[in-house]
Amino acid sequence: MSDDYAADIRKYTAKVDDQAVAAIVKFCGIALRGADSKWVSMTDDAEVQRVVNGFCAKKLDLDPKTAEAAVKAVGEKMKADKTKHRVTVYYLVAEHTGTLGKLA
Repeated sequence: MSDDYAADIRKYTAKVDDQAVAAIVKFCGIALRGADSKWVSMTDDAEVQRVVNGFCAKKLDLDPKTAEAAVKAVGEKMKADKTKHRVTVYYLVAEHTGTLGKLA
């Protein structure tokens, strides 16, 4: 796991579960290498739905309503940050929904 991911996550939460971060990085795979795909645009409804229907549904087993509310809450929490790293968003969604344990 890269310390950069943990450092970014620590901007928003005190405790970081390294195993959960590693699981998110593995889930994202090659997408983290793309110039655009490593970021999440909270102002793009299609992107929010990709997070809801992808990570939230497939990895966290969340229903769409819960997932969308969590993604929007995380977007609000990260509002001041113009670049929202995908790993950080995913981690904070899992933390917000109490599903970090599903990632280990």
